[in-house]
Amino acid sequence: MSDYIVGLTGGIGSGKTTIAMMFEQLGVTVVDADVVSREVVAVGSIALAEISTRFGEEFILEDGSLNRALLRQKIFSAENDKRWLNNLLHPLIRAELINQTIAATSQYCLLVAPLLLENELSAMVNRVLVIDVSEQTQITRTQQRDDNSVTQIKAIIASQIGRTDRLAKANDVIDNEQHSLALTQDLVLKLHQQYLMLANPNHTKPQFT
Repeated sequence: MSDYIVGLTGGIGSGKTTIAMMFEQLGVTVVDADVVSREVVAVGSIALAEISTRFGEEFILEDGSLNRALLRQKIFSAENDKRWLNNLLHPLIRAELINQTIAATSQYCLLVAPLLLENELSAMVNRVLVIDVSEQTQITRTQQRDDNSVTQIKAIIASQIGRTDRLAKANDVIDNEQHSLALTQDLVLKLHQQYLMLANPNHTKPQFT
């Protein structure tokens, strides 16, 4: 069980997944909110059935899974539908995140959540680590990764907390703009060592036998 939780967040295309994997390679348990958000609407889940009931069977693919692309289109400009979906999914996601952080076996665990600050998941963590890049870098990387239009990407960026506000809420920041992979790994290792110390505040006290 991990009593110390570091929340990792950042805008779309900032490199959160890559950096989370670096922590995982150091033996840190990683709890990913995006993975959990898919699990709560898995085939056969109650949440998926409720989505189908509200929006229609066309929101379910032939294999029984959620048609995410269609759902994104549905709620993009429909505030009532978006609110309903959030009210359905957020409590389920939060409960599962809590379960997984409790089950973590490393000295501290990493909670990776793109909307850590927007959805007030920061209340679950002891420290906030922000992965930071410029908006142009976000656009370029996301285009390369997802083949989305600039308009779509800018809409996603606009729906997230602003860069300045995100940085203001950070305890730690990794500038992931121009760093080489080796330098980024070095930064991760230094933070890892810092988090181990914070997770075990008595480690510097002399041990008497």
